[in-house]
Amino acid sequence: EYVPWIWNKLFHGIQNTIYRKLYFNLVKQTSFMKNLFIIIITSLFLVNCNNPNPMIKQWSDKNSEYGGVPAFDKMSPKLVKEAILKGMELSLEDIDKIANNLDAPTFENTIEEMERSGKLLSNVYPYYGILSSNMSSPEFREIQSELAPKLSEYSTNINQNEKLFERVSAIYNSSKSKPLEDDQQRVLDLTYKSFAMNGADLNNDKKKRYAEINLELSKLYNDFSNNVLHDEENYVTYLDESQLDGLSDGFIKSAKKIAQDKGFEDKYAITNTRSSMDPFLTYSTNRSLREVVWKNYYSRGDNGDEFDNNEIIAEILRLRKERVGLLGHENYAQWRLQDRMAKNPENAMALMEAVWPAAIARVDEEVTDMQKVANKLTNSKITIEPWDYRFYAEKVRKLKYDLNSDEVKQYLQLDKLTDAMFYVAGELFNYKFIALEKGRIPVFHEDVNVWEVKNKSSEEHIGLWYLDPYARQGKRSGAWATTYRSHTTMDGKTNVLASNNSNFVKPAPGEALLVSWDDATTFFHEFGHALHFFASNVKYPTLNSGVRDYTEFQSQLLERWLSTDRVINQFLVHNQTGKPMPKELVAKIKKASTFNQGFETTEYLASAIMDMKFHLADPTNIDVDKFEKETLADLKMPSELPMRHRTPHFGHVFSGEGYATAYYGYMWADVLTADASEAFAEAPGGFYDKDVAKKLVDYLFSPRNSIDPEEAYRLFRGRDAKIE
Repeated sequence: EYVPWIWNKLFHGIQNTIYRKLYFNLVKQTSFMKNLFIIIITSLFLVNCNNPNPMIKQWSDKNSEYGGVPAFDKMSPKLVKEAILKGMELSLEDIDKIANNLDAPTFENTIEEMERSGKLLSNVYPYYGILSSNMSSPEFREIQSELAPKLSEYSTNINQNEKLFERVSAIYNSSKSKPLEDDQQRVLDLTYKSFAMNGADLNNDKKKRYAEINLELSKLYNDFSNNVLHDEENYVTYLDESQLDGLSDGFIKSAKKIAQDKGFEDKYAITNTRSSMDPFLTYSTNRSLREVVWKNYYSRGDNGDEFDNNEIIAEILRLRKERVGLLGHENYAQWRLQDRMAKNPENAMALMEAVWPAAIARVDEEVTDMQKVANKLTNSKITIEPWDYRFYAEKVRKLKYDLNSDEVKQYLQLDKLTDAMFYVAGELFNYKFIALEKGRIPVFHEDVNVWEVKNKSSEEHIGLWYLDPYARQGKRSGAWATTYRSHTTMDGKTNVLASNNSNFVKPAPGEALLVSWDDATTFFHEFGHALHFFASNVKYPTLNSGVRDYTEFQSQLLERWLSTDRVINQFLVHNQTGKPMPKELVAKIKKASTFNQGFETTEYLASAIMDMKFHLADPTNIDVDKFEKETLADLKMPSELPMRHRTPHFGHVFSGEGYATAYYGYMWADVLTADASEAFAEAPGGFYDKDVAKKLVDYLFSPRNSIDPEEAYRLFRGRDAKIE
């Protein structure tokens, strides 16, 4: 009499589909002894069935310490793959339940339930993101290639669920005559807009083609990223001791350690990443080696081999245009910018074209200055090439402003910069950061450290901040911020788990990590994103989403605090003597603050304009390499410098759609940044004025996407931003 009961208990305990099939085959046995024997054997299997995969465990738990944290220490590509598949399966079950609800659609039974759906998948995405961005491997890249189309199909199954869209539409149409509460209306509007922009209104034939295009694009995005990562990992320049002239001791020690880790005891490695390339091009006196390193870096994805990205980009452009054409749009840019601050590509282009002439004119001035220095140093007239720009710009900086970047670096220690960011967060947001002991929280690499974030006054727990600072094999280049869990209050308050990720070259043991002023600025920038996450005060998860040409504003604004007197005087101290940065050096830095802006603005703007031009062009028979060359020629792009991101490795735009036709957003945000900075500069307390800081948090950080960005800015400033 116990056999059926035990079988039933076993069945409900088995989540793995393979074991369930095995179970059904075994249960057909009728012999009591056979059943008893099978029960015993199956019980042993349950060790693997009930706890087969720690990635499937829901780690978000309000009753656990810190609200639960990801089990990064138990992560593996195979386990993450299994968890992603299970997460999609359960999420679609949630969606089907909502779509097939027989009750009349309401905000509560449809939109709120959509906000709650897919909890397991939300828990698994941090693992997937880490393995993709921070800890990639050949094994995971194969899995990524396998999962990319499945994730695309998953999104399509939601976006094209007719019953679900009918319910959303009914609530949306009803709200026109009976508006909901502000935050509910914002969630509803964003949800409806997302469905509409992703083809929910199309007929069946167009929906089918829309889904096919998304599937093809998902594979292309994955291939693009893997090709860039391949070239970053496999084009390493090895130096011997005679080729180190001009390089700092710290850089040399780091290069030595990297080479040793790669099995070259007597060599020095220059990796194919910006953090390694940039200082080498700035200080190495070996011009021929500078050319090698420069070409390695700027030819990523453009080497005419199996990892070349040019045809992939052409196909991406063709598919994007076809897809938005199904929705009635002339081009991808028109479709993408409809829900951005710029509203349309014409507005974005107008801003960039207004700045471009001044930028290239400044480059001409900078090159003239560099040419004079180069002629003196070489006793011959050389032509300034792109691999010379950083080197001679540094010479001019020294000559014009008596400012040596290597001298400045001695006061820019990563640990002290971290303390400086914490100080700013304390003054503006009333936060304090408490370092957690190693081993207290699971991390995915020994280099990752974790801090608890609390309110200074109330001791209220805000969240955890993870920092992964160093470059490594399998980590994508650049710097970025991300969240593992966002703040919401829909079902009780959740804390925030946020991370910052950089690619600093790891110093040799016992050495301080010294960074450039530009790298320190980027460090502050990315921390601005983290503060935006921590400051969130929204009820619904959807409201944590961002408007691309607005979300860079908050982080760009935080850069301004690096050069405030309080930060400089307290935290920019010499790495050996511990003495504060001399006032004379501070004055030189501030005097030279607009130095090399021709280079920085032009290399950025060229990429932003190219992004837009590609998506406004007819891609039918486009030759990507030719289009890039001809567009730059039409723009009169200075030959002495490249775009910041050449098209074949422009991951912002072609490894996904986050920044596609949106790279202009940094300049759009610059207008807001400059205007908001003036609000602090004009206040009695300057950049630490408490009243302005409160408005900053209340209107620009905490609302996230619960308020239209233009309205939020007006609440902060009392008017629109001015371009002047």
